Amino acid sequence: MPLSSTTKAILLMLAAIFCFSTMDMLAKLLSGRVGTMTTLWVRYLGQTLFVTALIAPKFSQIVRTRYPKLQLARSVFLLCATSFFFFGISNIGLAEAASVMSTNPIFITLGAAVFLGERFGLRRALAIAAALIGALLVIRPGSEVFSPFALLPLAAAVCYSAYALATRFVGRDENAWTSLFYTALFGAVVLTLALPQFWQPLALADAPLVIGITLCATLGQLALIRALMEGEAAMLAPFSYAGILFAICYGYFVFSDSPDLFTALGALVIAAAGIYVWHRETFGKTKS
Repeated sequence: MPLSSTTKAILLMLAAIFCFSTMDMLAKLLSGRVGTMTTLWVRYLGQTLFVTALIAPKFSQIVRTRYPKLQLARSVFLLCATSFFFFGISNIGLAEAASVMSTNPIFITLGAAVFLGERFGLRRALAIAAALIGALLVIRPGSEVFSPFALLPLAAAVCYSAYALATRFVGRDENAWTSLFYTALFGAVVLTLALPQFWQPLALADAPLVIGITLCATLGQLALIRALMEGEAAMLAPFSYAGILFAICYGYFVFSDSPDLFTALGALVIAAAGIYVWHRETFGKTKS
């Protein structure tokens, strides 16, 4: 039995979030060795070279875009989102940063209703609210995550939301590889120009991290673009909260950050909200 477009979009979204979470974990490790700016440069240059090699046979066809201004805007939004988040995870825990970043579904859902004309009914609003409550259980007002550095993941959430909305619009009739190429190229060019002021040399031992970041960035963006081509941005928004679950796991197993009871409870609420949306969008449509 073939997958419905909704289920396919959700699976692609979850795959994208997993790739991004893995990339963030690897970036946190690498930035501890060579600094955040060098890590950002590695992420974008590696993706540019990888994508260029993959699209080489159809390069002239794929680089043609119907939306040059929107592609530029997408690229700016994503570079800002990545930069804010990478600097954030260099100063606060991975799970805490992911929790603050998890406010992005609210911005995406509201933006999709305002700018893309997508539905924003009561059930979607309740799912977003429930997921936000779960995120607040993880963050907990008054905890150490509420530092000035926590504003960086929040800024990243705003920029990522704008990127997702622009991607949803462009993806209606633009090749996914075109969008992938331009976001990578823009970031690589800008960071290469800025790099001489921040460069820290890479060692051979850093190669696995560099390769991992490149693969996760490329596969994650490709999965996200395809997800937004298959499903509505507002419907997919709650599944971004899965990033908290992945971040908690990486924080525990890689950085020895043990989640407490409230963190575990919040993660369960977040997962429940995502499952609820999937059930409503899949089986609700079937019944109707």
